Amino acid sequence: MIYLKLFWEFFNTGLFAVGGGMATLPFLYDIADRTGWFTRQQLADMIAVSESTPGPIGVNMATYAGFLTAEIPGAVVATLGLITPSIIIILLIAAFLNAFHDNKYVIGAFYGLRPASCAMITAAGLVVASVTFLNNERLRLELAALALLLLILTNLIKPAKKLHPVVWIFLSAVVGIVFKL
Repeated sequence: MIYLKLFWEFFNTGLFAVGGGMATLPFLYDIADRTGWFTRQQLADMIAVSESTPGPIGVNMATYAGFLTAEIPGAVVATLGLITPSIIIILLIAAFLNAFHDNKYVIGAFYGLRPASCAMITAAGLVVASVTFLNNERLRLELAALALLLLILTNLIKPAKKLHPVVWIFLSAVVGIVFKL
């Protein structure tokens, strides 16, 4: 029964999380709160692992959450649940898009989806930031300082802007280990 529940929860996530992997976060927080399969802290760990590993973040998080819930079979079921709606929708869109690509309603629907997905990603980012920077309602200044430093280095310092993102992920991991952040 757990496999059917996993598939259904992640099928719904895949069906309604428009905007990419980060748009799945509000759904994952809801799943964590309703089911107890994983905690919000484990979800923060999932984000870190998913961002650090190759592949789409949403799929990585579904796999991780499924594994936490029901080990390897759970990981497979959650991943299949997440990607199944996309496969179905892509096949349907591919079959009909050529006939309707100039339709004003189709164009309007796509324009309407943009702000909705932007809002979902922003909300997810704010939740991630609060989990990261707040610890028992106390601002973790060392993490905020690290984030500010990385923001400055990656956006304002020309030689640093040229470094590959993997370098920044690796350096941040080293800093976290060394300073026990």
